[in-house]
Amino acid sequence: MHGSEEQGYGLWLLVILNSAIFIIFAFSFTKPKSKTDWRSLGGFSAFILALFTEMYGFPLTIYFLSGWLSEKFPALNIFSHNNGHIWATLLETEIDPHFHPIHILSNILIVVGFVLLSSAWRVLHAAQSTGTLATTGLYSRVRHPQYLGFVAIMFGFLLMWPTILTIAMFPVLLYMYHRLALSEEKTIEKEFGQQFLDYKKRTPAYIPKWSELFNKEEVA
Repeated sequence: MHGSEEQGYGLWLLVILNSAIFIIFAFSFTKPKSKTDWRSLGGFSAFILALFTEMYGFPLTIYFLSGWLSEKFPALNIFSHNNGHIWATLLETEIDPHFHPIHILSNILIVVGFVLLSSAWRVLHAAQSTGTLATTGLYSRVRHPQYLGFVAIMFGFLLMWPTILTIAMFPVLLYMYHRLALSEEKTIEKEFGQQFLDYKKRTPAYIPKWSELFNKEEVA
C-alpha cells in the first residue's frame, strides 16, 4: 500500500478500451431504439467515461486530496494505481485492493446489474415483437428493471473507485432515470390504457415487494 509503485495514470489507451467494453456491453444488453433508450444509455456512457478517465487517465480526485493524503500517509505513493483504490488506502488494509471486500462487493453489483439488463431486455424485446405489455420475468417484480440494472452497475463502480465527478453525477443520473421512467409510463399508458394502469397498481416501480421477491412463478 505504501510502497513506491510506478505511476498508474496517463494510460489513455486503457481509458478508451475499458470505456468501450462496458458501453458496448450495455448497448448489446439494451439494444436502444427510442430517444429515451439512447438518453439512458448516454447518461450511463458519460458516467463510465468519467470513471475510467480518473481510474487510468487523469486522477482529478487524487490531485484534489493529495495534500491531505500526503500529510496523513507520508510514505504513500498517491499516484500508483493500487493506491487509487481509495477505500483500501483510507482503511490502511494490507489486503490487495482487488481482493478487498469492498472491491468484491463492487464486482458483484456490476455483474448483477448486467444480468438485470440482459434479463429485462429479453422480456421487453419479446413483448415489443408481439405488441404486448411486458409484465413477465423481472417486469412482474418491478416496472423498470433495466434502470435498476444501470443503477446497480454505476453504484458498483462508484463503490469501487469513488471520484468527485462520479459522486456528483450519480444523483443527477438517478433523477434523470426517474424522469425517463415517468415519461415512458405516460407513453405506455396511452398505448395500453387500463391494462397498464392495472399493472402499475400491482407492480412497484423500482423496489420489489418483499413478499413476492423470491416467488419464482412469474420470473422467466
